[in-house]
Amino acid sequence: MPLRLAVLSLLFAIAVADDPYRFFTWNITYGTIYPLGVPQQGILINGQFPGPDIYSVTNDNIIVNVFNSLDEPFLIHWNGIQNRRNSFEDGDLRAILDGGNKLPFPDGILINGRGPNATSFTVQQGKTYRFRICNVGLQDSLNFRIQGHKMKVVEVEGTHTVQISYSSLDIHVGQCMSVLVTADQQPQDYYIVASSRFTTPVLTTTGFLRYANSNRPASGPLPGGPTTEIDWSLNQARSIRTNLTASGPRPNPQGSYHYGMINTTRTIRLASSAGQVNNKQRYALNSVSFIPADTPLKVADYFKIDGVFRVGSIPDAPTGGGIYLDTSVWGADYRAFIEIVFQNDEDIVQSYHLSGYSFFVVGMDGGQWTSASRNQYNLRDAVSRCTVQVYPKSWTAIYVALDNVGMWNLRSEFWARQYLGQQFYLRVYTASTSLRDEYPIPKNALLCGRASGRCTRPL
Repeated sequence: MPLRLAVLSLLFAIAVADDPYRFFTWNITYGTIYPLGVPQQGILINGQFPGPDIYSVTNDNIIVNVFNSLDEPFLIHWNGIQNRRNSFEDGDLRAILDGGNKLPFPDGILINGRGPNATSFTVQQGKTYRFRICNVGLQDSLNFRIQGHKMKVVEVEGTHTVQISYSSLDIHVGQCMSVLVTADQQPQDYYIVASSRFTTPVLTTTGFLRYANSNRPASGPLPGGPTTEIDWSLNQARSIRTNLTASGPRPNPQGSYHYGMINTTRTIRLASSAGQVNNKQRYALNSVSFIPADTPLKVADYFKIDGVFRVGSIPDAPTGGGIYLDTSVWGADYRAFIEIVFQNDEDIVQSYHLSGYSFFVVGMDGGQWTSASRNQYNLRDAVSRCTVQVYPKSWTAIYVALDNVGMWNLRSEFWARQYLGQQFYLRVYTASTSLRDEYPIPKNALLCGRASGRCTRPL
């Protein structure tokens, strides 16, 4: 049975007709703000700083009309869930993995859930459009390009970037970015191409960029893109940097926060591995392959239920030992500033996501990470994001400010690896019970496992 890989989401969402709609209007302007008691120019939404919150419930369809009066793009980052559709049901995929097997190689790439030549975008000549491109696939990196058109990167997972134009872009599993595309060519159809990276064979799919009022079909060969070149992708990743003249109180770029001037208090080095446990395929970080507990970890922590997990059950550095099973939880202090190094000794590109946080991608390179690798860190304008790639036989280093109390999942974005243990939980702890630091569990929360029947009133 073929496995289709749902990979690209391009600024379109599907709404169910019976679900409620909620409409909002945002007017974006400059204005005077007083974040530190000193007047300075900032960005206002409907005359407010900070901007308005939107509260919603399941199945709400949120529609926001944004009117931008600034002299630069105003980018909005949404955190949400993109459904992955393929020829297998979720239960079929789990059955393959539970049987100790790997997932089969996919047979195709989808753009907005549709196959080759089924997706198109109509543009007006001379106008500029924003495309937000997301790789929501199961395991493969992608390269994206538009025939005859440059793409100017302006945003990566909520961060304004230095505006550099590219002919093609690598987007790794779980990552998103926004590009500006100007319709500056002769009116006709042009190919949109997405192809897999670092795979054999290379998968390719196409869509169309259509100029309005033109009936000329796309012609010529598909625009070429990289296939297995690691250095090409690594150099492009390094070139994507934070725009220090945007998103901050003016005239001081990026306000007063300079991550490169903060001393890290702890370093954790994470190495992935693959192997067999009890004759079944498993994946691990620092030799620990995660297994779920019988009670949600945050709930167990809140009610102080013993025996569900143990803080420190994953080591700070690779041990070189064999893979073993555990409910791995790593503990850290609230408001610590830490360094995490991902070491990839395998032959594939990997991708990692940290829930609840954005982090600064300060460095990446081939070979083994050592303390001397810090000499090449970007401590000025590294991009801040929540998902990062690690190239084969390479390392990637990030800085994280632990300013969000809770139990947060750090995981492989490869679905099979995550499901078979390549993840753990980061417990960010404070003894404070102030609502400033963390809200209590909602009174209507559904409790299960060893927490069943307990009261959810604040302790």
